[in-house]
Amino acid sequence: MYRDLDPRLLRGFVAAAEELHFTRAAARLFVAQQALSRDIRRLEREVGVELFIRSTRRVTLTADGERLLPYARRVLAAHSELAAAFAAGGRPLLVDVSAPVSTGHQVLEEARRAAPEVEFVARYVSGLTGAAADILAGRLDVSFGRVAGLAPAVLSGLGHQPVRYERMAVLLPEDHRLAALDAVPLAALAGLTLYVAAGNPATAEWTDLALRLFEGRDITPAAPFPEIAGPDEFVRVVRKRGWSVLASTEFLAVGGMVVRPLTDPVPLSPVSLVWRRGLRHPGLDALREAAVRLGEADGRRWLTVPPGSWLPDADRELMRRGRPTAPESSC
Repeated sequence: MYRDLDPRLLRGFVAAAEELHFTRAAARLFVAQQALSRDIRRLEREVGVELFIRSTRRVTLTADGERLLPYARRVLAAHSELAAAFAAGGRPLLVDVSAPVSTGHQVLEEARRAAPEVEFVARYVSGLTGAAADILAGRLDVSFGRVAGLAPAVLSGLGHQPVRYERMAVLLPEDHRLAALDAVPLAALAGLTLYVAAGNPATAEWTDLALRLFEGRDITPAAPFPEIAGPDEFVRVVRKRGWSVLASTEFLAVGGMVVRPLTDPVPLSPVSLVWRRGLRHPGLDALREAAVRLGEADGRRWLTVPPGSWLPDADRELMRRGRPTAPESSC
């Protein structure tokens, strides 16, 4: 029988189990690798089993480690819920909206209007893959993005609510031969190379969606490039390298370039609101309610899939299963 397991030990175990790399897990938790290794060894002594198989080349979970993982996640979620129940109303909610022109930013502004008593603090993380790691580590509360692109082990620790099917687009130099079109047929992109954030691990879910879209269409992703931090740096790099960019219609303005929606078929980028499972906060309720209001206001129909559109089956299923219901009150 195990008594008084320190949540810190379980937090270290879950991070190491999800990363399968002690250096990355330690960085995610902002601790030294030696300290994390000590905590894992202590947890193994306390539960009386070996949790990891370590070699010079890789780290894997043992069968006992696999068995412990869902219990550890539930314990940590309960701790988070307990803390939030007593402190949620008094602390800001940290919300990643990716960019000031995003769907997430629109939802945040609507939540701020509807719940002025709640303090929301915006963050601008470049992708949901990176934001999800911060959410699970407790450095962030909420983000927006494509949940089907997340690893199952990561997604299992998150709650998510579909918000919108964004229409995908292409960002082109204004003198490009396709820039004069009101909408660009997918077939017209054949032979082109598009930047899709390859090489940026924080946006892996977007790169994955792009590669699925390009398959069989003779569209080439640009070679991997280091993460580009911030809109100003993005504009500088895109201009310097002369890239065309796979984007969505909700995209920042770039001088000398134009955004054109894609068509024939219309490819969709699914956006969900994502939070740490077990989180209770009045700001989360406000965001969930704001997403539903915005999606239905002024005839928008954010969650309606247009006939003949393109969407991977995995995305379609996750969006269907996560359709919003009335959120439980945190008050």
